[in-house]
Amino acid sequence: MRKILPLLLLSATLASPVFAQTPSPAAPARPAFVYNFKTPELHRASIDALLAVPSHVLFVDLRRPDEISKIGTFPVYLNVQAADLEKNIDFIPKDRPIVTVSNHAARAGKAADYLAAHGFPVVGAVGSQVYEEEGGAIVKVAIPTPRPVAAAPAAVAPAVAAAASTAADSPKP
Repeated sequence: MRKILPLLLLSATLASPVFAQTPSPAAPARPAFVYNFKTPELHRASIDALLAVPSHVLFVDLRRPDEISKIGTFPVYLNVQAADLEKNIDFIPKDRPIVTVSNHAARAGKAADYLAAHGFPVVGAVGSQVYEEEGGAIVKVAIPTPRPVAAAPAAVAPAVAAAASTAADSPKP
């Protein structure tokens, strides 16, 4: 009996709610983005068909350069940030179908509707991350390193100064 009592106490202690593992409440799920624009949202099959002839399509990528370099983009793109779209609209060509691009198609959908309302041949909007999740290949773009500014050689500066002083000192005919 003396051996059974400690075992009963131990099992009762371990079975108590203090020691029992309760699942932690999950963080509330972020509501999924709902595409709600006039311009159709394009998916992988449509994008791949357009990319089959890259000279016949223009992807207007509305993301910041750091987003493009971090996430990647499509091989034929013009980068116009969403905030600058209105002031740069004259630089966007109207000679081929346009697909607008953002990460999840929210900025792309809004910009596509804007461009379509201004007479651009917009065929759709796409989220680059959505396209990649569907198995599409995104092109990674590396940020180019800045080129050093070449300084004039030291020997050239005195020679130029001497030539200028000689020209100024010479008599005029």
